[in-house]
Amino acid sequence: MPLAEPEWHLVTQWVREYLLDTVDPHTGLAQAGFPPDFVARLPLTAVSAENAHELVRASRRDIPSQLRLVEAVAANDRLAVRPEIHKAREFLERLREDQRVHASQDSFRTLLLKNGTEAFIDRQDLRETLRHFVQDPEKSVLVVDGDPDSGRSYTYTLIRHVGQHSGFRPARVTLSPTSTAARVLRRLAEFVAEPHAAAPPPLDPAGRDEPVPSVEDAVHSVVRRATAAEDTFWLVLDECDKLDATSDVWDLIGRLALAIYEHAAVRGPQAPRLVLLGYGPTTRQLPYDVRGSVCRDTARVANRADLRAFFHQYFHEAPPAPVAALASGPPRDAEIAALVDVAVEEVLRAAGAGDGDSYMRRLCTAVEAAIHVYRTL
Repeated sequence: MPLAEPEWHLVTQWVREYLLDTVDPHTGLAQAGFPPDFVARLPLTAVSAENAHELVRASRRDIPSQLRLVEAVAANDRLAVRPEIHKAREFLERLREDQRVHASQDSFRTLLLKNGTEAFIDRQDLRETLRHFVQDPEKSVLVVDGDPDSGRSYTYTLIRHVGQHSGFRPARVTLSPTSTAARVLRRLAEFVAEPHAAAPPPLDPAGRDEPVPSVEDAVHSVVRRATAAEDTFWLVLDECDKLDATSDVWDLIGRLALAIYEHAAVRGPQAPRLVLLGYGPTTRQLPYDVRGSVCRDTARVANRADLRAFFHQYFHEAPPAPVAALASGPPRDAEIAALVDVAVEEVLRAAGAGDGDSYMRRLCTAVEAAIHVYRTL
């Protein structure tokens, strides 16, 4: 089970008191077993509290790095004689179990995201498209279209989940009819900037004032920052279909796609990638040069067959207690089929009776409620 935010605050306190309470933090971290190149990238100062924050922030990028940090803390001789060592060892065991679970799962096929609390139904084509996009270094743009309320924006949930396993961070900007290129660029620049970096300068789309960047310069600046960052970024523009037909964001999207394509040729996997959600086939075409680096998926509303497949897989992977107790061996197909029938009918009834949210959101909410009920049986 991952550590919660208050628990990471406790880890930060231990790091400050036991790992970084020294005048030479670089040497201290090297002696604690951290890789030299990792330590060299940390912006360490003479202030142990700031150093602790930077070390924890850099270590939370993935589970192996989290585990390495807590292992170093738990191995500290000064902490070993304190009562807190029991809590540190508990954290260590939890992270080891978390790593074991993550290593045993196919992150692209996961049914329940966010530590098992959020359902992601069907989208088998998307799952494989996303796998191909992650694994193919020649692909730099992912386009997801589909009818309104079909789950295009919900794609971001799966992308965020996969990013935790595949080593990238999605930076999402949700578009609207009032979005402008300057606002979108500024938001993206804030995402990819170092935590203590100065804010990017304002944008001058016309390029009249030389000290102020033009759109072209600003786009390459954002992509360059993302490429140079310690993290790997995916730049996600959501609800592209909400843009006004005359919006200057359409031109920005094309420039971003081309700049990322060009940086990928030089920097390879260090370059960011671009994800366009709600970017339909009738919208503005992407630059001709990037046509071979685009992956596409079309979202659709989940139906009864999709729900049956979802619950069939879920009940076989993690059968509820009543079924598991029926026999010492694997649950029998008849019992699983009966549970699937009940779950599908209840979910369709609950989703059909709601209003306000889109049908796909109501469907997912109903699936999550059904799973919660079965877990409590």
